[in-house]
Amino acid sequence: MKNWYPEIVSYCKALDGEFDLISEGRKESLEQIGQYIRSKTNNGESTKLIVICTHNSRRSHFGQIWLKIAAEYYGLIIETFSGGTEATAFHPNAVKAVGKCGFQVTSTGDKSNPVYSISFTDDIAPIKCHSKKFDDPANPVSGFGAIMVCTSAAEACPLVPGADERFVLPYSDPKEFDGTELEEEKYSERCRQIGREMFYIVSSL
Repeated sequence: MKNWYPEIVSYCKALDGEFDLISEGRKESLEQIGQYIRSKTNNGESTKLIVICTHNSRRSHFGQIWLKIAAEYYGLIIETFSGGTEATAFHPNAVKAVGKCGFQVTSTGDKSNPVYSISFTDDIAPIKCHSKKFDDPANPVSGFGAIMVCTSAAEACPLVPGADERFVLPYSDPKEFDGTELEEEKYSERCRQIGREMFYIVSSL
């Protein structure tokens, strides 16, 4: 974590200490993903994970970002991606929640679907995030694990072409609180929950 932004370091250390907040049933689901990563490593294969939700606008981006950060934090190599059953944009409320964690966030490109650079240190290339379908050319076409983080996407994609494993790990959608006084709180809450659980997955490897 040398030269990581101090606020991100503090946030990651907090996540690493919150595993007791995860239910035993939930841990079982998370450990299945950990077993998949372990099997890839044991077979000398690279680990690629795509996090999928309906619009690739909120939860799937949180998952992609925190899986990558967890891998860097614990010293592992995991390639992380995200996608949706349809493309929209990385929602501004979700982008704001990411920034509140201590990431430096910049955007370029199309205003309707910007490409965001999520930085946690100046020494490692930023994580690139924009909304796209899960089968977008930017994502791997085979030999990857698919993590379905919303029920609708899981139902829409009972089979993810090219995936050698598919995991259903739904999270409540903070979209439900858009335009309410709880909006910011609920986005931060979901971002932290997903971060905590991605850290739990990687911490046991």
